[in-house]
Amino acid sequence: MSRLKKSAFTLALALAAVGCSDPVDKAAKARIFSPEDPPKAVASAKEKLPPEDVASNPRVARRILGMDAAEVTERLGPHRFQSTLGYEWSAAESNPVKLTETRTFRAGPGGVAGDFHGVLENSRDQGLEVMRVGGQVFARNRYGPFRQRLRDRGMAERTRTELTGAIRDFDNLFQGRLKLTPNGTVTYEGRTAWRYDVTLAPASEGEASRPLPAMIAAKSGADETTRRRANFFAHRVPRSLDGEVLVDAATSVVLKARLDGRIGVPAEKTPEAAELRMTLESALTELGNDPKLQPPQDFLPDADKPQGIADALDAFGIERKKPEGAEKDKPAQDAPPEPEDEEGT
Repeated sequence: MSRLKKSAFTLALALAAVGCSDPVDKAAKARIFSPEDPPKAVASAKEKLPPEDVASNPRVARRILGMDAAEVTERLGPHRFQSTLGYEWSAAESNPVKLTETRTFRAGPGGVAGDFHGVLENSRDQGLEVMRVGGQVFARNRYGPFRQRLRDRGMAERTRTELTGAIRDFDNLFQGRLKLTPNGTVTYEGRTAWRYDVTLAPASEGEASRPLPAMIAAKSGADETTRRRANFFAHRVPRSLDGEVLVDAATSVVLKARLDGRIGVPAEKTPEAAELRMTLESALTELGNDPKLQPPQDFLPDADKPQGIADALDAFGIERKKPEGAEKDKPAQDAPPEPEDEEGT
């Protein structure tokens, strides 16, 4: 080896040694080769949330009231959850509008990655159904057939969170003003639970939510329904609230809840004074019982694109993309011939 090559080789070794001793490089390698972090629900389930601190510690109260379904399953195991939400909207110049919504959710073993089955129904004959069994997802509306969802993109997990978030939604709508007062312990489903009476806490400027950016409106302006909804959320004032919440002493999971509250919109804030009454009944049962969920017997295969769009493309003669190796459809007999290329182009 020539003297020049030896010098270059020695310099390369020196640079490599300096690079390996760089603390930044060492930290980067440690991050790259470190074990993968567990899912957020698994990590959250390991956090100790003393149920006796719910009344005195707002952070613990918000964590327990807003606990995600995945974390509940990690803490409790298989269970059945059901809640009934009642809405009654009344105003001086219109008839009351009522809606009842029922949410049912069954969780199998396996924690955050386990099987589950959720159903949403309401008194207007609407609803949806989602299930995940063995890693496969199936969904349908209330009366439609099941369709397999191979490209789920988290739809099942989002539906699981929404179906079981009735207490969290109730608390948010009442601006986080659920006040929990301890009232001893009871036995529920063979488990010891802390009982809390629920009342409306006084409004606090410190707890008020920050103003949101202005909503983007259409060029022609918002429609009447959108204006009413925006006025309600902007000017709502919780007026009354009572109920009861049972919190599991061992896992800090809400086992049962009963809430009844009213929210008003002052007349000086909107063209018409209005009031919303909300009721909630929820309970966890069948704790530890494996529902042994099975996929639906009949279901439609996953679709590349919505059938309505595909039908529209067919109507305009736009050919669908075929899988590799598949024969292309023969052109229709009455289809006009393709124009020939002009010479000289």
